[in-house]
Amino acid sequence: MIYRSLGRTGWNISAIGFGAWAIGGTWGDTDDAAAMAALHRALDRGVNFFDTADVYGDGHSERLLARLKRERPGDAFHVATKAGRRLNPHIADGYRDLRPFIERSLKNLETDSLDLLQLHCPPSAVYAMPEVFAALDDLVREGKLRHYGVSVERIDEAIAALKFPGVQSVQIIYNLFRQRPAEVFLPAAQAAQVGVLARLPLSSGMLSGKFTRESRFGADDHRGFNRQGEAFDKGETFSGVDFEQGLAAVEELRALLPPGASMARLALRWILMNEAVTAAIPGGRTPEQVDENVSAADLAALPAPLMQALADVYLRRIAPQVHSLW
Repeated sequence: MIYRSLGRTGWNISAIGFGAWAIGGTWGDTDDAAAMAALHRALDRGVNFFDTADVYGDGHSERLLARLKRERPGDAFHVATKAGRRLNPHIADGYRDLRPFIERSLKNLETDSLDLLQLHCPPSAVYAMPEVFAALDDLVREGKLRHYGVSVERIDEAIAALKFPGVQSVQIIYNLFRQRPAEVFLPAAQAAQVGVLARLPLSSGMLSGKFTRESRFGADDHRGFNRQGEAFDKGETFSGVDFEQGLAAVEELRALLPPGASMARLALRWILMNEAVTAAIPGGRTPEQVDENVSAADLAALPAPLMQALADVYLRRIAPQVHSLW
């Protein structure tokens, strides 16, 4: 495992973390036994950073991580959660006081202080509201939070977050289908000593290379019901890429695989090639998926000609589709 510094927290976290959205819900049927086996395997393989949110299974994902802490009392690891998306309506003013949601997450995670609280893709207007971040500073002083950061949809939001000195991390969609953060945001985050968490690193599983035109998704799986942003931001599902066109791009990428690499391993190793990225946080619903994700850190650095070929596929097939999402 590779470990990298997360912002100015003093933490060294695993460059492959564990994204706990899928074990909470909205990804089809959940299986707690398999989820717990996956979480234990992640710890066994050196993962020490787990990312969740209060809306993943309405707190179920947080409670599974609390159970992991109980079952592995000798293992030190960090849990990041998020708040804000339970607001109804989901408007900027609601972010002035997240205390009720934070108290709920503290209960779910069975802790007195959250390791890292992230604003959960708030409206852009929040970044013009310094009082929101001042309230988070107060919660840090009270001991309710150790650190805080943001999860964003857009690059301009990510850059705006950097102006607040208490922000320790920015979580952003960054993968082979969403390469634009590397142009401006990642260098700015590195200069500001702010950690970067690459979310949806496998583009909702598309970059695992396991889907076909015959793949079907359950009624409760966002990969079926949110392709056009019907329920939440379009970019959250397959990175905003059309399913059929994404499959075609994956076939081109598959032809570029180096020896011994799977599509998932290549996609994750590509993310880690940028040293401004602290960690990629793929999901893992089974121990086998965790093994594949974690093994990406074992791949040798990708050579320059391969990096260029991967960029070429993105520019030709994907960039025109996702440009408006930034």
